[in-house]
Amino acid sequence: MIDATMGEGGHSLAFLSRFPDLSVVGIDADAAIQAVARKRLARFSNRVEFFRGRAQDFFASYPAGARRPNAVLADVGVSSFHYRQSGRGFGFSADEPLDMRIDPTAGVSAAELLAGMSEKEIADMLYQNAGERYSRRIARAIAQAGRGGIATAAALSELVKQAVPASYRHGQKIHPATRTFLALRIAVNGELSGLPNLLEGALRILEPGGRLGIITFHSLEDRIVKNAFKKKSLDCSCPPEVPSCRCEGRTVRILTRKGVTPDEAEIKQNPPSRSARLRVVEKIKDADAK
Repeated sequence: MIDATMGEGGHSLAFLSRFPDLSVVGIDADAAIQAVARKRLARFSNRVEFFRGRAQDFFASYPAGARRPNAVLADVGVSSFHYRQSGRGFGFSADEPLDMRIDPTAGVSAAELLAGMSEKEIADMLYQNAGERYSRRIARAIAQAGRGGIATAAALSELVKQAVPASYRHGQKIHPATRTFLALRIAVNGELSGLPNLLEGALRILEPGGRLGIITFHSLEDRIVKNAFKKKSLDCSCPPEVPSCRCEGRTVRILTRKGVTPDEAEIKQNPPSRSARLRVVEKIKDADAK
């Protein structure tokens, strides 16, 4: 099995404990969280391999003729480790640098990204990535803060809180900066843009008869996964104007039509799971197979 987003190793621990003949390759771009997983899975050291990097890069470089996985799992949410221990400004009230990078050695931080964007670009990002209804008001406040004016997560959280109407601050269950932080994290880490490549790569190397499971945490991610799986489950996905079928045909069978969501007991035990949705497909054949 390939755990494409291993994080702290919780999913791998469950699978390795349950299936004694299973071996796992765990992938993560964050060296700090990978160190946590190594320690957690130390007793399975002869059955676990670790790869540091992005899953889509791992899949793209997968050697031809290498043993293919029977299962691939990707939990595309952000680990609680990043909120609690990373020190990179993922949480609303943390007096931490506004970084938000999963891999702190790559790309630009959230503060740098905001400093280089126009007010319109910020508003578009907040609305497109998270559906923030007050995106323009928040973008105006960020722009007025000036370059380098928002150095910490706590500062951004307070700025958003002051920018939105009082009814928005107090009239909803979630923190008023929730969507701003989500949109910014997505932009910093390229989460939406990288997901299609992850799906394609995972299905390409997966053994026919194997299964791919994806856990998402917000509607934009889930829509990408749902539509990709639906397209690959059709006998023909060619546009109507194409006179004869030229596509690869049906390559997967959908096993979870509506996705699997946590029940009340699981949510009570693990509150961050409340917005999770698992979709699973079984691979029928390789895309180029006749």
